Amino acid sequence: MKKIKIVGNNKLSGEISVSGAKNSIVALIPAAILTKETVKIYNTPNITDTENLRAIIELLGGKIEFGEGLLKIDSKKIKPVAIPEELSIKLRASYYFMGALLGRFHHVEIYSPGGCKIGSRPINLHLKAFKKMGVTVLKEKNKFILDTDDLHGANIYLDIASVGATINIMLAAALANGMTVIENAAKEPEITNIASLLNNMGARISGAGTEKITIIGVKKLHGAVIETIPDRIEAGTFMMIGALIGNEFTVKNMITQHVDTLISKLRDMGVKFTMTSDSVTFHETREYNPVDIKTLTYPGFPTDLGQPMAVLLTQARGTSKFIETIYESRSGHFPELIKMGADIEFDKMKATITGPTRLVGCEVEATDLRAGAALIIAGLLASGITKISNIEYILRGYEDIVLKLRDVGADIDIIEE
Repeated sequence: MKKIKIVGNNKLSGEISVSGAKNSIVALIPAAILTKETVKIYNTPNITDTENLRAIIELLGGKIEFGEGLLKIDSKKIKPVAIPEELSIKLRASYYFMGALLGRFHHVEIYSPGGCKIGSRPINLHLKAFKKMGVTVLKEKNKFILDTDDLHGANIYLDIASVGATINIMLAAALANGMTVIENAAKEPEITNIASLLNNMGARISGAGTEKITIIGVKKLHGAVIETIPDRIEAGTFMMIGALIGNEFTVKNMITQHVDTLISKLRDMGVKFTMTSDSVTFHETREYNPVDIKTLTYPGFPTDLGQPMAVLLTQARGTSKFIETIYESRSGHFPELIKMGADIEFDKMKATITGPTRLVGCEVEATDLRAGAALIIAGLLASGITKISNIEYILRGYEDIVLKLRDVGADIDIIEE
């Protein structure tokens, strides 16, 4: 079994660079099959989610070249063959092939998506929207068969501002007949990134990044070039490492505007840092103020940073309140942090974290991607040795995280036990 081994309690210094956004690339790749021409995606992160999407593209008949951060996708020979369960369950974002294949071929066969088990993550909003666009949805156990003879625009109101549903609707609507309007759309930066690619391909999308997105369908899309935006969640993860154990520790190649809420909380905690438009440099901080955190949809505090933030709160002088509002099962990191010495009381989607506490390394288990990130932070801070299992979750979303941390002074390795 592969594990991440960390010898903790070392100060880190130097520069660490943020990779392309996981939550963008997992939609940019399916979006590329909406055209027969070649799409080039720069700043592509080399993560397992990218590899799994590549396998699906190749199954469908596409060709992919990947190197030096540049992904080239040739979809000329793609066919809407069934995507088997062994591929679809490897990641949540496999469902973006629903919108992409509907847009280009009006037919999809795919099994239920996988991903981290952080709570109820139904795709009913996606399917409800597709039905309004003229799609017939048939479910056979875990398999979905989607068909339409008339993919058309529709007025769609999302009961929840879902990132996945917003993107999937955009993918299908780009080549649909007529106009689609998405109300209560998600506003995350990744959605703007996807819309930019689609518009570069010839789509007519306006309002991305606001709560109302309008898509006027076109007959054909062409090849295009896009750059994946920096990963704001990776940036936030490294920022919390810098806040805890950084000394002249710079997180670069980021868009600081995308982590405004985290920056605000770090200021409230008394963390010492300076920043530019694309970097944050952390100076040694000795005391931290407690703060309350409530996760919200963008531009609120990101649910994906809630678990890493919990580690920082263990070092605040006093009690912090934490409320998760997005996923009801995102608490798998709490028992592991408690094993390491954290003073945390939690129940379902709420937690009380009292500090400062001394964390001690031990054997812990990543229960999902961001819980794994939290445990890496805890291991870097803790005294002694921390070994993290289930690291496949972590490698899904963080490119070269072990190498990046080692380059700034961390004693961290991937080992086999």
